Amino acid sequence: MPFDLVIEIKNEAGALAQVAAAISDAGVNLAAATCIGTADRVELHVLVPHAEAARHALSISQLAVSREREVVVVEVEDRPGVLADLTRKVAQAGIDLDLVYVATRDRLVFGAADLAGLKAALEPSS
Repeated sequence: MPFDLVIEIKNEAGALAQVAAAISDAGVNLAAATCIGTADRVELHVLVPHAEAARHALSISQLAVSREREVVVVEVEDRPGVLADLTRKVAQAGIDLDLVYVATRDRLVFGAADLAGLKAALEPSS
């Protein structure tokens, strides 16, 4: 199951490289990353298949995961309207999204407090 890990890092040259190296050196694939912030510190969100291995690798490198949670990853076709279609389904199910970003290989990452509802809303239609 995919996990979104949040690592708070200094907004400085090399910070992302340190995180990426720690995770990849442990043999964990980074499937996506996004960074949010503007000041001295930023939140780096990374998508990994196994939270425990990534968390351990980061701790060895003196980096800490401040938050983690399971997320829903959906394979999509890269075309106009895909995000609108999926988020419309989520809205119709009454689910409030609190995380969305793009991952490798034409995938979208979604997070919500109601993970079960989110999974149900994003299941392919029969």
